[in-house]
Amino acid sequence: MTTYNIELKEEILRVSFGEPAQNDQIVKDASARLEEMVQLGELVGGQLLRINGPVSIPVAFVLAHKLSHIYGAIGLFDPKLGKYVISITHNPAYKLGDLID
Repeated sequence: MTTYNIELKEEILRVSFGEPAQNDQIVKDASARLEEMVQLGELVGGQLLRINGPVSIPVAFVLAHKLSHIYGAIGLFDPKLGKYVISITHNPAYKLGDLID
């Protein structure tokens, strides 16, 4: 098992913490998993990616850096709003701060 779980289900990137560890190890595992998913063709890029699940700040930076190169916009789920908040966008169809389902 890994310290951070990442899988794409129904066009949503589902993330969660795995085995207990410190952020120095967790960011390495998250980065390695993302690279593996790209190499396996699981993450091919596109106009929009939704991310749902818990992240630490260091993990959020790894996800943002790696994924913003292959997706036009990224929305993170906000449980208080019950929607995804567009947090990164290079796609004119999505504005920063847009709320989407």
